[in-house]
Amino acid sequence: MTTPRSVQRIYLFLMLGNTLAASLIWGINTIFLLDAGLSNFEAFAANAAFTAGMVLFEIPTGIVADTVGRRASYLLGTVTLAVSTLFYVGLWQVHGPFWLWLAASVLIGLGFTFFSGAVEAWLVDALTSTGFQGSLDSVFGRGQIVSGAGMLVGSVAGGWIAQHSSVGVPYLLRAGVLVLMFGFAAVVMRDLGFTPERHGSTGQEMARLARQTIDLGWKVPPIRWLMVQALVTGGVGLYAFYALQPYLLELYGDPHAYQIAGLVAAAVALAQMVGGMAAGQVRRIARRRTSALMAISAIAAAAMVAIGSVDSFGAVLALTGLWGLTFAAFTPVRQSYLNGLIPSKQRATLLSADSLMSSAGGVWAQPALGRVADVRGYAASYLVSAAISAVAVPLIALSRRANAPADSYESTGASSVDRS
Repeated sequence: MTTPRSVQRIYLFLMLGNTLAASLIWGINTIFLLDAGLSNFEAFAANAAFTAGMVLFEIPTGIVADTVGRRASYLLGTVTLAVSTLFYVGLWQVHGPFWLWLAASVLIGLGFTFFSGAVEAWLVDALTSTGFQGSLDSVFGRGQIVSGAGMLVGSVAGGWIAQHSSVGVPYLLRAGVLVLMFGFAAVVMRDLGFTPERHGSTGQEMARLARQTIDLGWKVPPIRWLMVQALVTGGVGLYAFYALQPYLLELYGDPHAYQIAGLVAAAVALAQMVGGMAAGQVRRIARRRTSALMAISAIAAAAMVAIGSVDSFGAVLALTGLWGLTFAAFTPVRQSYLNGLIPSKQRATLLSADSLMSSAGGVWAQPALGRVADVRGYAASYLVSAAISAVAVPLIALSRRANAPADSYESTGASSVDRS
């Protein structure tokens, strides 16, 4: 018999496996691309193609999860990511042409979009169907903890393995982990509390659900303002994380001390674990989820102001931990609030739409902030990042005005909102 506890265990293992597979190459991806013969421009263009792939496929893969099933979407994601990762390794071995790197990067983006809404939607529906009475904030918080552990182990292990073998080996290991996750999900993952509905051909069904994304998402004020917040601030976190590596090397005074860059991933991973532990405690401080989100956003912006203002390696590293903690605390609260605003049958589609907005934020924010760093330096780019992050506060306040039941901590996060 499936119980809420067993559902949570499956979810946590999925989060651990996904993050471990992804983070094995996070510390060496740029080195890998350069080693394959790409220029710096080509390497970062390939990364941009990955983000563009996520923007392009977020809605279609969310619709797959809502019409075919969440389990099917997850399995497709593991296969797509494993194949595209092996494609990367093949291109690295033969120093393949640039256009093939772009194509492979788009495929990797496609693989991640199969995960983005499906796993979260599966969890919420499965918990509801098994009579879960607890708080989704705590469940998402535990997901943050195991993701942080996976990130810590994966990023450190990936760098160590690459140094003692070659930069291609972590990619092979990533494909292997994904194969194992496919087998695990195929055996234990079942769509609970959700029955796919089809009302016509695949094309008609996709068009219908796409319209529902507008009607049940964008046209609903509290959801719309959360999506705008993702579009405006979603890319700042990505930039802040990746820019910290060269910025810390600059402050350290040794551009070749590559082990210092690993401290960034370690600090953020540890902060993610602590933030996950704190997620269940936030409800004791704030009466409403939007109150917590606005406070955390303000602290995150202040942390980035401090990162851009001080000129000390140790201080910036400590502030990195504080910033990572706010990011980790923000995520589960926002997940719980957003899920409470979404109807079950369109959950994966709307979660994918929200993820699309965040990815789109990365498309515009990263090159813009990178240009600021080129012209004025990394410190200035963090001050600009702080200003952009602060915009989240009034946007969340606009979502708060709807007084949705999901905003209250008395809600488990799986309720609905008045859409009239």
